[in-house]
Amino acid sequence: MATEEETRKSEGKIIKSEDEWRRELTPEQYHILREKGTERAFTGEYAHSKEKGVYLCAACGQELFGSDSKYDSGSGWPSFYQPAAPEQVDNHEDASYGMRRVEVTCSRCGSHLGHVFPDGPQPTGLRYCINSASLKLEPKK
Repeated sequence: MATEEETRKSEGKIIKSEDEWRRELTPEQYHILREKGTERAFTGEYAHSKEKGVYLCAACGQELFGSDSKYDSGSGWPSFYQPAAPEQVDNHEDASYGMRRVEVTCSRCGSHLGHVFPDGPQPTGLRYCINSASLKLEPKK
């Protein structure tokens, strides 16, 4: 029978201590990715970016979103109508701050990315509202 650590490794999960994350991430990234914080609207690096490429998880490098699904929602955060692949993100009920929302996390490292709302454009009707600090753009070559 496989140990829990062997199971995590075989599933491709990244498990680190909070001290390790704190050393690897900037204070803002740590607050957002590990403490479920958020950046102020319209202040993030990718809020207005139109650069082509792939958006990776800033914590573990997993591909999360493509620039082809990015759009300007007017919300002040980078918005996407779908992830690069459904299995790249996990959704969780979030009842914090007296609201009912759906939190989005990276499926590989569990880092908080933002939230998804049912008010996006077609073809999905979804708006993945993601913190810039949770992302790293890998420009298309």
